[in-house]
Amino acid sequence: MSPRAIGLLAGFALDRLLGDPRRYHPVAGFGTVAMKTEETWYADDRARGVLHTATLVGGAVVLGAVAERLAPGRAGKTLVTAAATWAVLGGRSLEREALAVHEHLDSADLPGARQRLTHLVGRDTDQLDASEVSRAVVESVAENTSDAVVAPLVWGAVAGVPGLLGYRAANTLDAMVGHHNERYERFGWASARLDDLLNLPGSRLSGLLTMAAAPSRAKQAWRAWRRDAARHPSPNAGVVEATFAGALDIRLGGTNRYYGNRVEHRAVMGDGRAAAPADVVSATTLARRVGIGAALVAAAYAAAQRP
Repeated sequence: MSPRAIGLLAGFALDRLLGDPRRYHPVAGFGTVAMKTEETWYADDRARGVLHTATLVGGAVVLGAVAERLAPGRAGKTLVTAAATWAVLGGRSLEREALAVHEHLDSADLPGARQRLTHLVGRDTDQLDASEVSRAVVESVAENTSDAVVAPLVWGAVAGVPGLLGYRAANTLDAMVGHHNERYERFGWASARLDDLLNLPGSRLSGLLTMAAAPSRAKQAWRAWRRDAARHPSPNAGVVEATFAGALDIRLGGTNRYYGNRVEHRAVMGDGRAAAPADVVSATTLARRVGIGAALVAAAYAAAQRP
């Protein structure tokens, strides 16, 4: 197998075993650089936002290319790829956060579950009941399995370390500035559009892997994908949330309340019952299977390319 294929599998295994580094996380370091850069050249202007995105994502790609080029031999390239893969994946930490919310729900500690849920979502959790907390967790697990596991593995398979770092840079910038509000509507436009574009292949692969990971519910997941995904405001999250809803036989979507009294009414996805606390555990199991499938697909693709 090629160094890229072995490195992707090793990095995925490190993420499953260790999760995110608790200190000196490279993604957090990138976020700090992005914040300081934004302070320097922010303007309520699309052109400045394009400059911001191109500079930071381009810089991450160049850094990845240099690291890959300077890595000594096949062993060096394998280690660099493994380290980069571990740094950009977030599957294990996502699972831990989801299960931490479930622990509160399982012990009937609804206030604790609401508070812990704020680690996963940006919506107002103060008035959510146990079903709505469960729905929010499942939606976050579905979307972030695609964003933080499948999509980076896809770009790692296609473009190696530059693909891994460039994708994570774009995804991080979208989380920071890709918002529909007064400050970022224009400045964050480029980051949001680039993230949408880069997540297209990963979200579709996530949908297919969700069906493969839940074969007994594959038809229902496919039906939810075809019928409901396009009604989601995100062209990518809709695919994964719809297929998760079908695979778990639950309903996702509905009314979301955000801080600042903003209310968003999203289309309902799936035909099943309302989400329950037990579905959080089922969703993390499904997400784990999807992640394993993505790692195998990415490694197989990388192995089929030239070393």
